[in-house]
Amino acid sequence: MTENREQHQEPDSDLQEQAAPPDLWRFYLVRFRDRGQVFTARGQQDDLVKDDTVMLRTDHNPEPALIVGNTANGSGPEIERGASYDILRKATAEERNKYIHLPQLEKEAFAICQGRIDFLCLPMNLVRVERFFNGSKIIFYFTAESRVDFRELVKNLVQEFRTRVEMRQIGVRHETQMLGGIGPCGRELCCSSFLKKFESVSIKMAKTQDLPLNPAKISGVCNRLLCCLTYEYDSYKSIKQQMPRIGRMLKHEGEVCRVTRIHPLQGTIKVVSKENGERILTREQWRAAEQVRKNQPRNKNKSKKKSRKKSGPGKSAEKQ
Repeated sequence: MTENREQHQEPDSDLQEQAAPPDLWRFYLVRFRDRGQVFTARGQQDDLVKDDTVMLRTDHNPEPALIVGNTANGSGPEIERGASYDILRKATAEERNKYIHLPQLEKEAFAICQGRIDFLCLPMNLVRVERFFNGSKIIFYFTAESRVDFRELVKNLVQEFRTRVEMRQIGVRHETQMLGGIGPCGRELCCSSFLKKFESVSIKMAKTQDLPLNPAKISGVCNRLLCCLTYEYDSYKSIKQQMPRIGRMLKHEGEVCRVTRIHPLQGTIKVVSKENGERILTREQWRAAEQVRKNQPRNKNKSKKKSRKKSGPGKSAEKQ
């Protein structure tokens, strides 16, 4: 009981130490593992530099992390919202030594688990092993095409490591996030560098940005639509809403022309007419142009057909 009380008292004291005005916060970029995702952490320490090992407050227990850089200091709701973790203190020499050997322990656990999977012939692909710093839990991430009965595997792993074992099935996006890599742009993958959650991506976003609908060009390493399609989608959408749509008829300088293509970033449109063929209209020109409305005889016919359909049941009722 005394140990449990001490564990509960330590976080309370840390909370009291961290209670500081917003202008005293310092914001740093941290990683829990090499080639892992970068998070923003805040703390009152102003002497932290790159490659320093610090202890962060997490949901379960304090975890060590590596300082990879710092951010602009300041206050405000946006910065407060961007901080994912609180920095408790610098890590001690013993904690740093244990943290250095943690990847090796995870590699050994990966090899042991992979051997058990092969022995049991389970249809699963082990991706990554995450071991808690205090050794209270080990998480094994894997991918599979369907549900896998891994109860026997968990029993073997618990007997081997004498700690809590958790198996987590992940999708291809999370697998790519954990493994990392280089995207078609030549830079580190967004999901493994800074993205904290995956937004829904649709083919409509590629169409709105006038991108080629070639799966090889709009798909990422995970064979899913590129996450970066969401970055400029809202901007393209708002700009296009203010521009004439393709197929719209415009009257510019007494000449009627039809819009064949729009260039949102340049603010220009391409039009075609019988007299001058294709040409480009600037923003000022197409804004000054008059919109030509097509004749609506077809619409009137449609309205007559609708009125006939409405009157049809009434006539049949009168006959009955």
